Amino acid sequence: MDQWREIMNKKMRFRPELLTAIQEGKIELLCGLLKTGDGIVRQLDESEDRQWREALNLSIRLGSEDGMDALLQGVKFDFRQIHEALLVAVDTNQPKVVKRLLDRLDQEKGNKMDVRSFSQAIFDRSIDNSQFAPGVTPLTLACQKDLYEIVTMLTQKGHVIPWPHKISCACLECRNGRQYDLLKFSLSRINTYRGIASRAYLSITSEDAMLSAFSLSRELRKLSQKEPEFKPQYLSLEEICQEFAVELLGMCRNQSEVTTILNSCGDDQQDASEEQAFEEGIPNLSRLRLAVNYNQKQFVAHPICQQVLSSIWCGNLAGWRGSRTTWKLLVSVGIFLTMPFLCLIYWIAPKSKAGKLLKIPVIKFILHSASYMWFLITLLGESITMEMYRDTFASREQNILHNSFHMVWVVGFFWYECKEVWIDGLRSYFRDWWNCLDVMVLSMYLASFTLRVLIIFKGFFLCPDESSSEDCAYFTQTVRDQWHQEDPQLISEMLFAVTSLLSFTRLAYILPAHESLGTLQISIGKMIDDMMRFMFILMIIGTAFLCGINNIYVPYVASPQLGRFNETFRFLFWTMFGMANPDYVDMPQFVLAEFVGRVLYGIFTLVIVIVLLNMLIAMITNSFQKIEDDADVEWKFARSKLYLSYFREGLTMPVPFNVIPSPKAAFYILRGIFRRICCCCSKSEQKYPPLASVVRLEDSQVPYRQQVIRALIQRYIESARREFEETKRKGNIIDKKLQMFHSH
Repeated sequence: MDQWREIMNKKMRFRPELLTAIQEGKIELLCGLLKTGDGIVRQLDESEDRQWREALNLSIRLGSEDGMDALLQGVKFDFRQIHEALLVAVDTNQPKVVKRLLDRLDQEKGNKMDVRSFSQAIFDRSIDNSQFAPGVTPLTLACQKDLYEIVTMLTQKGHVIPWPHKISCACLECRNGRQYDLLKFSLSRINTYRGIASRAYLSITSEDAMLSAFSLSRELRKLSQKEPEFKPQYLSLEEICQEFAVELLGMCRNQSEVTTILNSCGDDQQDASEEQAFEEGIPNLSRLRLAVNYNQKQFVAHPICQQVLSSIWCGNLAGWRGSRTTWKLLVSVGIFLTMPFLCLIYWIAPKSKAGKLLKIPVIKFILHSASYMWFLITLLGESITMEMYRDTFASREQNILHNSFHMVWVVGFFWYECKEVWIDGLRSYFRDWWNCLDVMVLSMYLASFTLRVLIIFKGFFLCPDESSSEDCAYFTQTVRDQWHQEDPQLISEMLFAVTSLLSFTRLAYILPAHESLGTLQISIGKMIDDMMRFMFILMIIGTAFLCGINNIYVPYVASPQLGRFNETFRFLFWTMFGMANPDYVDMPQFVLAEFVGRVLYGIFTLVIVIVLLNMLIAMITNSFQKIEDDADVEWKFARSKLYLSYFREGLTMPVPFNVIPSPKAAFYILRGIFRRICCCCSKSEQKYPPLASVVRLEDSQVPYRQQVIRALIQRYIESARREFEETKRKGNIIDKKLQMFHSH
């Protein structure tokens, strides 16, 4: 404090008696300095007013309450005075001084000066020498320091943090702010978000601080992409919001509070989070689903959330979680072999004990995985059949039934995806990249089968009387060497080959069910993402060398390997893997062209092979290391999304048995028609039933959910205060030890 006072004295050139009066509390001397010889409060110019305001700030920092009162009464009251004084009082954590300044502000309401907004501070050059950044108000500063008592005091007085406008906002205030001082405008946005994203502000001003943290976290993540100049600042604030939501969840003390928190997300998000219904007996988990949609990985990976998900996943199979992997594997093999019989039981009696057992999420997962394994086995069987009857499949005489048994599963998958779209909604459906892959694969399967059917119909309709017309002969008798490049059968075969490959990659969807395999699958996904970004740079550099080297050898017929785009591309492509002959660039009879070609080829080898490929390896290694460092959170988040997909109501019958109309489906259809006819005039029911945990107490009209939220906030604030006091106590002990050390 003495050092700070000395610095301010040199900067502002305080009169010695002024410092003495403030430090020693000589109020009479201070009042005399404030007045002229006639006893009238002096009219100060800009420089003198700045000195007196700094004197007020100094008295606040020194804790001289009498001096502060004298300065408040003697110095003219304006926005800058009360603004900086409040900032200093908040910065030094003096709630009593803040209260006194707020009371002084209430006395000056007639001046119509509102210090709750920082817009005037942005357009005021006279406070540029302030130690506080632009846009920092007393409330934002108190929030950034997590001073709960001062934040409560300020909010009760009506102080708020106005929500910043959008980045692209073109309103008058934003235009003026950008034109006046772009840096101040940007810093004010950042400081405002620092206040809004603070734990104190979310705790005190939000009805549901957890949901507010979710929404703010998502917005900050978007802002980090829209305003990359301040990306580290936005991401750090986004991390604070995620950690705050996790800390609030950790304040739950019993299962009732956990159930209430995870199964409700307020009135605004209720419709969006409950678009899909879960199986009977499974809670809706609306807040948890909202956290998954908002990519709140730490919240979803919290032990409380994982315990709830695991208990629902296993259902009433109490011994499943603790059983050995060998036993789980044997059960899975048994379900794989008996899948048709299990589906028949569920088709006949879905409400029976065995039918209810099949609706348990883990059993449903094994059942669907077994169905997909049978589908892949079918594809392998068809590939082996095509190899056994190779001559037949190479001609027009192939039987469509020989390699189309997989279409039974494809039809089932198509119906399954249609039901998913109906349950989840189109927007939610395409939000998952796996669903986009499914749509692409199914489209290619259907296109391949349609083209094969087209060939058969072509041959049937063009040869009604076994005539030997040219078209009839082409679609029935010609050999493969005589087919056109755009022949439907060739296109069908290529589509079938690609879809067979993609069908096996779909197995990666079930890998998150296992910890080791799930972590590996996430790492591979991140690596593929790095490769896609790397391919853009590789394409630009490769195209540049392709054009340059090709243009050198185009005029020279002596080089048959180079001089054509396809040959040059093939040569450069295999050069990246060290499988090309470097002698192709040699042309001894043309020395200059040979020299330039060798130079470009050498530079290509250095840039592509040595620099870019090693950079790709480094990027992949970095991504893998990031996943490994946070493997537990990443895997649990991916597993949670997998679990939630099997909690949904319906979709129990696996492919291809789901295309068979069941008595249960017929009953639901008839019941729906009957209700629509008989109850068309009745009063519409609530779309979503009220939560069982939301009850009203006798002494209060506040829902139980809101009471739980308030209890969590209160526990969190008390915990933060205890931690702050403990830190302050330890700091005082350290200061005393340092003073004793210096005294000795």
